[in-house]
Amino acid sequence: MFVALRHRNFRLLWAGLLISFSGSLMQSAAILWHVSLLVPADRRALALGLVGLVRVVPVVFFSLVSGVAADVYDRRRLMLLTQTGAAALAAALAILTWRGLDVVWPVYAIAAASSAVGAFDLPARQSLIPNLVPRADLANALTLNTIVFQLAAVIGPALGGIVIGQLGVAWAYGLNALSFLVVIAALLMMRGVKREERAAADGPAKTEFNLHAAMEGLRFVFRAPLIRSTMLLDFFATFFSSATALLPLYAQDILGVGASGYGWLYAAPAAGAIVTSAVMVKAVDVIDRRGHVLVAAVFGYGLATVAFGLSRSFWLSFACLAMTGVTDTVSMVFRNLIRQLETPDYLRGRMTGVNMIFFMGGPQLGELEAGLVANWLGAVVSVVTGGIGCIAATAWIVAKTPALRLYRREAGSQG
Repeated sequence: MFVALRHRNFRLLWAGLLISFSGSLMQSAAILWHVSLLVPADRRALALGLVGLVRVVPVVFFSLVSGVAADVYDRRRLMLLTQTGAAALAAALAILTWRGLDVVWPVYAIAAASSAVGAFDLPARQSLIPNLVPRADLANALTLNTIVFQLAAVIGPALGGIVIGQLGVAWAYGLNALSFLVVIAALLMMRGVKREERAAADGPAKTEFNLHAAMEGLRFVFRAPLIRSTMLLDFFATFFSSATALLPLYAQDILGVGASGYGWLYAAPAAGAIVTSAVMVKAVDVIDRRGHVLVAAVFGYGLATVAFGLSRSFWLSFACLAMTGVTDTVSMVFRNLIRQLETPDYLRGRMTGVNMIFFMGGPQLGELEAGLVANWLGAVVSVVTGGIGCIAATAWIVAKTPALRLYRREAGSQG
């Protein structure tokens, strides 16, 4: 079940990311809570939505460039730079908060800068994984990577709720800064990282850092229906079902559970995802009708979001959010696997860069949309209509790309 962990370089990265992701997700939860405290009550919904906007703008701006960087430069060294930059920004936010903040714009500014750094980190990290394990172990490595993210998504926000409630948001930022040092150490300890060999017919002998290379990645994605449709699923599902941005409102005003309850609600999707990820480690290699399972999972994600929006019980809300984690994990594993198997190594960074616009742009713009609708019609209407929108968008994508629904294990097993 854990065959990919036999490879030392992947094992180092996997362990380091568990700590780093936990810190980053703790900071994400802390930023939303911090913003809700810094603005008047009548503007909280809009202010929380703006967190998504300031995060998505750098992603859109840098996505193509960062993808080329991951294909041109040494991916491990690029990660060393991005992890160092992210640590410095988290430390700056901690120091500013410790000294006392009574305005919200510095939080927005550092969140945007961190997102810009992340825009370069993600393509390098995603593209590095296939260079750390043999191709036969890639499905296992990607599933284990999902597990580590979901473990962190439980540990980070849950710990964040405790840290915020007992010590304050500045400590959440400071602990996140320290967490990046573990990944930096793991990257420095790696040895013999090599890219996949490719035939001359697969692409140019050397990728140059220029506009042509960026456009080559964009053309590849939009000429590959399977890859394109998985990205569209990412975008629309997360755009319409961005309930996370409104969790402070649910915790404070609807469920009345305070900071500690907020931390657990924020972690609930990952709680469901952890169990699912453990199952998927083995199941991903035996499930034949991958397309059917993928589509059903995204439909389930929308239904769980609707149920959460209507809930008035803490435990029912927790269960609904956990179900969003279950369904999102199933779809995430197959989306990532399809993209990695269908993309040649020399284009993986650029494919991931384009994908960032979809899978990071979706939830961040979705947070803005959720905040605007909540400000106008209320949080409940925002969440429920978002879940319905997710279901409708999924039905449209499946109708436009039948190959996605029909995708089977044999289609990707050759790679």
